Amino acid sequence: MPEFAELYGRPPTVRADAPGRVNLIGEHTDYNGGYVLPVAIPRRTCVELAPRTDRTVRAWSAAGPGETIATYTLGTEAPGHGWLDYVMGVTQALAATGRRFDGFDLRVTSDVPVGAGLSSSAALEVALLRGLRALYPLTLDDLEIARLGQRAENDLVGAPVGIMDQVAASLGSERTALFLDTRTLAWRAIPLPPTIELAVVDSGITHAHASGEYRVRRDECARAATLLGVAQLRDVAPGDLSAVNRLPPPLDRRARHVVTEDARVLAATAALEAGDLERLGPLLYASHASMRDDFEVSLPAIDALVEAARADPDVIGARLTGGGFGGCVVLVCRAGRAAEAARRVAAAWAKETGGAPVVRVPKVDGPT
Repeated sequence: MPEFAELYGRPPTVRADAPGRVNLIGEHTDYNGGYVLPVAIPRRTCVELAPRTDRTVRAWSAAGPGETIATYTLGTEAPGHGWLDYVMGVTQALAATGRRFDGFDLRVTSDVPVGAGLSSSAALEVALLRGLRALYPLTLDDLEIARLGQRAENDLVGAPVGIMDQVAASLGSERTALFLDTRTLAWRAIPLPPTIELAVVDSGITHAHASGEYRVRRDECARAATLLGVAQLRDVAPGDLSAVNRLPPPLDRRARHVVTEDARVLAATAALEAGDLERLGPLLYASHASMRDDFEVSLPAIDALVEAARADPDVIGARLTGGGFGGCVVLVCRAGRAAEAARRVAAAWAKETGGAPVVRVPKVDGPT
C-alpha cells in the first residue's frame, strides 16, 4: 500500500479519522424523525491531506483500483465515480455553505467494511470533513459536520439516508450509546453497563443504500404518514396503532414497525440506564422480528444468524443492524465473553447455511 509521500511526493499536512458505527436499536426511524441508539465501533476510516494552491483535488483510496489517483476540479462534482462520489459530495456540500477552501491531495485508508451496515460512507464523510476543518481551517462544529455528511450522501451520491450514521461518526464513542432524537438532534451519551459487551457478526451479504428496496421503504413511510395526517411517523403515538392498522398493506406494516421501534428505543435506553439486561434482550429480539415481519428488510439467512445468537448462553439479545437486506447482526453479550460468543455464533451459522461470516467486533479479522 503506497504511503502519502509515495503518491504525492510530499508528506501530509493533516491527519483525521472517524469511526464506523453499529446501531444497537432504532432502525429506519431516523428518516421518520424518530429515535436511534447507535454506538461507535473500534473500526475507523483515516484520511491524510495536504493543501493545494489551485482548485484540483487528487484522491487515492485503499479501496480503489490499485495505485490510481483520481482527480477532479472543485465545482465540477458529479456522480458516477464510485467511492470518489463521497469525496465529491463532501466538497460540493461544503462549498454550498459559502466557506472558501482550495484543492487538496487526499489518501484514504479504512478498516470499516463496505456494504456491511456499519456506516463506512459516514465514516469517510466525517473523517474528510474533520480533515478539511483542520487543513484550511474552517469553523465547523460536530453537528454541522454530521449535517454536511448527510447532505453529501443525499444530494450527490443519491442515497436517501437519515442523519443517524453521520451523527454517530461525529459524536459517538465506543463505551457509550448515543441516544439521538433525529428530529431535534438533541442527544445524550448513555454509558454501556459494565456487565455487557457488544459483538458484531458480518453475514457477508452486502447491500447498497443508494438503490433498491431502501428507497422503496422510505417512500412507503412518507405515504403512510400522509395517509395518517402527520408530518412524519414519529408523530404517531403507540396508542394510535389502531389507525395504523387500518392503512392499506404494506403501509400498515411499515408504519407499525416505525411506531413500535421508536417505543423500543425509549424502552432500551431506560433499560441501559437501569442496567436491566432482562428487559434489554427481549427488546432487541422484538426489534428484529419487526424488521423481519413488518418492515420486511431481513433475509432468511439473517434470521438464521439471529437465531444462532439466541441459542448461545452468553448472548443477551441480538438483531439485524443497519438498513437491512444483508449486513451485520449486533449481539449484546455478557461482559468478557463477546469474542468467544461471536465466534461460536458465526461458526454455528456457517455450518447451517454455508455462509462465510466475519466477526467485526470485537476486532477479529478474517473468516471464522
